[in-house]
Amino acid sequence: MGLTSNKVLALAVCTAVLLFAGTVWLWPRLARRTWRAVSGRVALLLAVQLTLFASAGLAANQAFGFYASWADLLGQETDEGVVVDHTPGGPADDPLRVVDTGSVPGAGSPGARTGGRIHEVELLGRTTHIATRAYVYLPPEYFQARYRTRTFPAAVVLTGYPGTAKALVDKLDYPHTARGLAKEGRMRPMILVMLRPTVAPPRDTECVDIPGGPQTESFFAKDLPDAVAGHYRVGGKPGSWGIIGDSTGGYCALKLAMHHPRVYAAGAGLSAYYRAPIDPTTGDLFHGDKTLRNRADLFWYLKNMPAPDTSLLVSSSKIGESNYKDTLKFIEGAKATNRTRISSIILESGGHNFNTWRREIPATLEWISGRLSDR
Repeated sequence: MGLTSNKVLALAVCTAVLLFAGTVWLWPRLARRTWRAVSGRVALLLAVQLTLFASAGLAANQAFGFYASWADLLGQETDEGVVVDHTPGGPADDPLRVVDTGSVPGAGSPGARTGGRIHEVELLGRTTHIATRAYVYLPPEYFQARYRTRTFPAAVVLTGYPGTAKALVDKLDYPHTARGLAKEGRMRPMILVMLRPTVAPPRDTECVDIPGGPQTESFFAKDLPDAVAGHYRVGGKPGSWGIIGDSTGGYCALKLAMHHPRVYAAGAGLSAYYRAPIDPTTGDLFHGDKTLRNRADLFWYLKNMPAPDTSLLVSSSKIGESNYKDTLKFIEGAKATNRTRISSIILESGGHNFNTWRREIPATLEWISGRLSDR
């Protein structure tokens, strides 16, 4: 049974309840002062606490999508990572391969023409040799006859760290929300490419081209758009692509739009931070390269580099988000460039969590749709 399985959560909860009941029932028998009785009480209390923690952890993981599998939790994934070598012309050389298809959750109809489709795909970077999985949302219009010669704008959607790509589909409801907004005429039909920024797990690369390591920024700036455009009807001119992310993904979205404005005409960072952290999950990202470190600091970039010709959206809340002051500072820095277009969503209150981002996603999709071209 998988880490995110409802059966695993139910088993953990049932075990906790049974152990609690057993502790209450057996406690009188273990009330003596013998070493066996004391050991029994300690064992029962520890067992109850462990199962309670396990139940709470599993429930939180299901709600927020931190880890996708047991291997993901333990850092033992084998199906994703940095690809080192390939046989020319072999299946592994295909930069995008569809491995599964499904309907949009909550769409009310399994038909592609009415509800759209979600493809689970394997992506392989031609230049970076990075391999990862993603979910591609194709709106219902993509399959309708009157749109058969049309191209569509596209947006990359990133999770936080560690995050799971599936959470963007069934927890944050990006496809369902996009379909509803398009149906109401609040946004144009758009292709969404949903994945996590952790393309070299378990390392948090912060979308940096690491010297001697994963070239994550190049993957998102070149390999990913090339692979998707080679398989789907995506607009080919500058201005057809946008990028959205939350938390770590939000930082990546802003940085990629700023560093590569001819690729990403718009970038939205929900609850983003503005400097790449250095901690045990990231390792040494810059290897002493001051230029690389400065470029990854979005405040430094706004102040010292030519203003990027792109549109940016940032979000925070006055109560509950630690990035509020930095977000106001970033807004002022972007406004001072007189070239970079900046917008914001500031909530009165909201924490760093899925519930807050679900409140911001409809306005974010509507915003980014208005800034992209479909040609």
